[in-house]
Amino acid sequence: MHFAVLMRKQSIDNPWISYRWVPQEVLPDFGQFEAQKQASKPICGQFLGRDEEGESWLFTGYELSLFPDEAEGYYLNVSATTPSWFVMWRLEEDIDRYIDDQSIALAKTESTFAVPHRICVSYNEAARLLDGGESVDTVLMTEEHASWLQEYVNEHYRPEPKKRHRPASFKGAERPKEG
Repeated sequence: MHFAVLMRKQSIDNPWISYRWVPQEVLPDFGQFEAQKQASKPICGQFLGRDEEGESWLFTGYELSLFPDEAEGYYLNVSATTPSWFVMWRLEEDIDRYIDDQSIALAKTESTFAVPHRICVSYNEAARLLDGGESVDTVLMTEEHASWLQEYVNEHYRPEPKKRHRPASFKGAERPKEG
């Protein structure tokens, strides 16, 4: 399945920084974004527009595959109060390979630019990315995507049976020998 990520460069009122990057939406890509894709760029970003609150950029080229051994992470996601997408992104300096030709001049006005590199729906995978020092943000999942993920979980997730642990009092005490 193919997806696109809508990133927002949000203006903020702060004396040290003037904006922050936030993934805003993960969209299914059924081929409607073909005009934005460029053969030489697997991930391709395009400027969509600016308003008083910031800028919107659409990035295409994300593929999502589900794996049975990640079923527990998917379960943890869909059983949460708000199921989410996890978007891993980085501030890139060499942006020529990520931005389309029409938007590159605007993107180069900044020394670094936020580029989403990966999307996932597993809590465990997102945790591994965070443990590795990556920036991972959540985007609320639509009901449709949550139900699709729930179907996968229903088919593939089997909780491991709980093992009974013996209380420490039954294991025997480590006592020094009396002399």
